[in-house]
Amino acid sequence: MEHLAFIGLGNMGGPMAINLVKAGYAVSGFDVSASTLEYFAVNGGRAAGSVEDAIEGATVIISMLPAGRHVEGLYQGENGLFAKLKPDTLVIDCSTIAAHTARTVGAAAQAAGIRFIDAPVSGGTAGAAAGTLTFMVGGTAANVAAAQPLFARMGKNVFHAGDIGAGQTAKACNNMLLGILMAGTAEALALGVKNGLDPAVLSEIMGKSSGRNWALELYNPWPGVMENVPASRDYSGGFMSELMLKDLGLAEETALQSHAANPMGALARNLFEQHVAAGNGKLDFSSIVNYFRQ
Repeated sequence: MEHLAFIGLGNMGGPMAINLVKAGYAVSGFDVSASTLEYFAVNGGRAAGSVEDAIEGATVIISMLPAGRHVEGLYQGENGLFAKLKPDTLVIDCSTIAAHTARTVGAAAQAAGIRFIDAPVSGGTAGAAAGTLTFMVGGTAANVAAAQPLFARMGKNVFHAGDIGAGQTAKACNNMLLGILMAGTAEALALGVKNGLDPAVLSEIMGKSSGRNWALELYNPWPGVMENVPASRDYSGGFMSELMLKDLGLAEETALQSHAANPMGALARNLFEQHVAAGNGKLDFSSIVNYFRQ
């Protein structure tokens, strides 16, 4: 049985690791949260006492961490994992970080004889639990092919975007568009309601017209319009607004580094920055509709 190490068992990493356990892999997981480790163990995983304990004997390392600095801290430097892993170990980083950070970490991996791919995901916590995530992957064709069996147990779609860092660039583009779509959908619904329209009727009209989009049809931000979405449970669960703000910041950083125009992404970032500053960071990002309802 292949032994895997999974570092970072939070809202996304935990369900992903558990799906690998269900698929028959021996998974040693580590997280700084004791309750998260306990939940992982209850669901069949091996709760490791440290990162070093988790990677012992592992042929594949998967990480899902909050930010680039955590990824760099885990893998690089004298105490980083690249100095401790056996050559040819496959490292799959599923964190959402800056593309240039992924490239820097990837270069350090290659220097240490480690195989590295960046593989951020789309699909949210529901997709992580259901095993229907979309992986956007950067790395060599051989390394991506080696990871395919694992992706198949955690997700539904895998796209090889290019070399190391390309997965992060694709994720930045996708989430920038998602933030713009959600803000625009929320603004349109609020405008209609303030002028006497029923939000459910307006949603149906736009859903059958040229304004249709994913946020409107599958993740409607207006309370009561759609069941089983965060808007109908006080915006709990889902994808937190503070994480959307982080991703919009990564998109803006990518645009600055590549001298690309970013006016709509920058505006969406500004809106979510105000929304988070008002104390809504832990609410699902569809709660941006409340910015327009006020």
